[in-house]
Amino acid sequence: MVNRNWTREETILAFSLYCQTPFGRIHSNNPQVRLLASKLDRTPSAVSMKMCNFGRFDPALKSRNVSGLCNGSKIDQIIWDEFSHDNESLIFEAAKIQEALTGTPISEEIDLSDLPDLPEGDEKERIVFARVNQHFFRKVLLSSYDSKCCITGLNVPELLVASHIKPWQVSDSKTERTKPSNGLLLNALHDKAFDRGYISVDTNYRIMVSSKLAEYNSSDICRDWLLSFKGKQIFLPDRFVPEQRFLEYHNDVVFIR
Repeated sequence: MVNRNWTREETILAFSLYCQTPFGRIHSNNPQVRLLASKLDRTPSAVSMKMCNFGRFDPALKSRNVSGLCNGSKIDQIIWDEFSHDNESLIFEAAKIQEALTGTPISEEIDLSDLPDLPEGDEKERIVFARVNQHFFRKVLLSSYDSKCCITGLNVPELLVASHIKPWQVSDSKTERTKPSNGLLLNALHDKAFDRGYISVDTNYRIMVSSKLAEYNSSDICRDWLLSFKGKQIFLPDRFVPEQRFLEYHNDVVFIR
């Protein structure tokens, strides 16, 4: 390991991991921190300290009276100002840096098995980039919600979906599509119900159930898996708590009253 100044590229990778990690899990024993440290030829402690430097800028932490490390370099502020409100650019930059660092195309780390073979070019790059964004969004939500459905507590990752609160197709590509606070981690059934507007979450984080489901009240499964959750509060993450404006959008536009 060597003692040297942090480069812009290294700082971007550290910030990308910061954005994917609940603050309480930023420490030298975190496997993801250790992996990045190995790639950068730095100690896990150095990487975790670098990540904690970003905490002093984070309004979500300040609202909970939590602060990051007081010391840091100018590059930390520069990277925060450049990418904290532009997750899409952060993901793109981090993916390119990682490719150059490891020599492994990012496409090899993303599941493209459901797509036909695509020739190299802009179309393939566009699809791969979209998948990278989705991978980032899911990874952040799994980490934030401790790999548990925020409604039921189901903890089988393969059955969990990173759901957008404000739908992907109407979200701003730079500031909303990959923003973790525009997401909920749901099991596959509640994800579909949420997407179709049969359930929603109000601004007090309580579950709303559409009156349309009343016609299925005679079904035990419908009562147990949907109707019974009405009024209950979802499990909230320590970081990336769903934003009120996204919940209001879903309540007003998607939810079936």
